[in-house]
Amino acid sequence: MKLCITGGGTGGHLMIAEALLEAATKEGHQCIFIGSTHGQDRKYFAHNSGFEAVYFLQTTGVVNQKGFGKIKALLKIFKAFFLSRKLLKKHKIDATYSVGGFSAAPAAFATLSRKIPLYIHEQNALTGRLNALLKPYAKSFISAYDTNSSIKGYPVKEVFYKNARVRESLHTIIFLGGSHGAKAINDLALSIAPELVKRKISIIHQAGEADFQRVQNAYKTLDIAVELYAFTQELDKLISRADLAVSRAGASTLWELTANGCPALFIPYPYAAGDHQFHNAAFILKNEMGWCQRQKSDLQQQLLTILDEPLEEKSKKLLSYGTINVASQMIQEVQKDFTHA
Repeated sequence: MKLCITGGGTGGHLMIAEALLEAATKEGHQCIFIGSTHGQDRKYFAHNSGFEAVYFLQTTGVVNQKGFGKIKALLKIFKAFFLSRKLLKKHKIDATYSVGGFSAAPAAFATLSRKIPLYIHEQNALTGRLNALLKPYAKSFISAYDTNSSIKGYPVKEVFYKNARVRESLHTIIFLGGSHGAKAINDLALSIAPELVKRKISIIHQAGEADFQRVQNAYKTLDIAVELYAFTQELDKLISRADLAVSRAGASTLWELTANGCPALFIPYPYAAGDHQFHNAAFILKNEMGWCQRQKSDLQQQLLTILDEPLEEKSKKLLSYGTINVASQMIQEVQKDFTHA
């Protein structure tokens, strides 16, 4: 079977694409990737990705554009749509899996126009605009938050399950600002670092490329040794070493932490579309598997309180909720439909 995986823009979407690629390759299928020149698509898949072929088309987001910018964005998608049609035909694609994001639009619409089965994964608790538009035409719509989803859980790379463990005590904390960085989380880390040192808690910190130099200089001024990264594709190894995380509430990171059994204080990005990160974190709160705090609140005091709280019960709940092999189930569903077509 030949599969097209499309979508991206942010690391969250692209991590799902990675998980699907891993599962499809294990089943002996070939995959191509259609993404965008904008966002992080190239950073993830330009080199040694494991795809048979990768394509980055000239597209940008539409929702965040205004006036003539919105028209220009739509024209780019329209042009990329025709190119995607050619790519699907060239590679004799049997099915397309969209992981969402503006990068997915051209190939997803091209898939429908060629009457190729379209499968969709929605990563957030609130369905994105593109996915909501395409959902009625999709062969299957998968979401960890949707009770009607034919597959439960979230596609996470197997390594997060393989390295999973129960956190019994706090020795290492990881701050995850995301690939772009989060100033609020970076500032929180810097403000509480002296207290962490006093408690002999090791610090791992992904500060993001944009804020890396400032954060690095601040740690030097504080004379505090930390394991500091701008961006890393070995996040699984870092998370597996941590006992507690402080993170945005993007769906992929949230479910990776869940799969690995690492409790977290989630600080949702306040400007996320539809406030979807808060809704993602609300799921964790509802099931008493972690903490969530709005960015404008007293983050330092909240984290100080959490440092004294037990981790074991929440860690065990996370491990019991994580569903292994979700990506494999998603690929097997496509394979089953293809076999019976």
